[in-house]
Amino acid sequence: MKRTMKKAISLLLVAAMTLLCVFAFASCGQTQKTYTVGICQLMRHEALDAATQGFKDALKEILGEENVTFNEQNAAGDANACSTIVTGFVSTNVDLIMANATTALQAAYNATTKIPILGTSVTEYGVALGINDFNGTPGGNVSGTSDLAPLTDQADMILELVPTAKKVGLLYCSAEPNSAYQVQVVETYLKGKGITCERFTFSDSNDIAAVATAAAIWSDAIYVPTDNTAASSAETIGNIVREHKVPVIAGEQGICVGCGVATLSISYYDLGRKTGEMAAQILKGEAKISEMSIQYAPATKMYNPSICQELGITPPAGYTAIQ
Repeated sequence: MKRTMKKAISLLLVAAMTLLCVFAFASCGQTQKTYTVGICQLMRHEALDAATQGFKDALKEILGEENVTFNEQNAAGDANACSTIVTGFVSTNVDLIMANATTALQAAYNATTKIPILGTSVTEYGVALGINDFNGTPGGNVSGTSDLAPLTDQADMILELVPTAKKVGLLYCSAEPNSAYQVQVVETYLKGKGITCERFTFSDSNDIAAVATAAAIWSDAIYVPTDNTAASSAETIGNIVREHKVPVIAGEQGICVGCGVATLSISYYDLGRKTGEMAAQILKGEAKISEMSIQYAPATKMYNPSICQELGITPPAGYTAIQ
């Protein structure tokens, strides 16, 4: 009788332990994984700030605000600082790196081949990463979103808004390879239309005023591509070109607000959100970054009412006023 009782008690204990283990595993299965995401933003300006905000908002909405931690750092326009920032992300083994702007992407690309890297506000990934015959998918541990709007359409806007223009100045930062890429495409297109083009390059914000003045004196109209240094000094450019009554067609909305009459631009906030959606797919294991192609945002023709009025330019139908 005692042996039977002991056996029964033993069986009950085994059953109880089994149930505890089952509950424990079930509880572990229900635990939400948390993630740490490193954000390296090249510098502060309206477009890049909007892209970072959109990225964070999308990730928090998809993963849950309590389940994602952001280590957000700004390089203040310094390429060496970008390298230092992403090296720190690699040493702490973050789950994903978001690189905002080309220089930040290049630094991350050189820092790790293992941690997923998503770029945003990057114009042309083949140029940025030195990929020959780029097919739209970087491969490896890199993908992201591009802020490239159709460049020949931007060039057509110059001809549409300033039909009397014979000389177009191309104003951009020589240290930004994606700016040079945009200028090359626009320059080739305009020359094919019989327009004379001249490049006016500055190396950083210190010489932008002098170069912009030279461009304004020479040009009938100026094209400024999507360019981070120009964006950070858009008001400086604006003061100069308005004084000389020279219209600027800009590569993106933030630059247009400061100095342009019109732009064919995207929403950088929406671009950042798209990047955040891609990040969520990667972190949740729903997609492989090596197979993710670069994503783009739709572009809209926009005009700057105040500068257009000041220069006597009336945009045709199809342009939306920048608020």
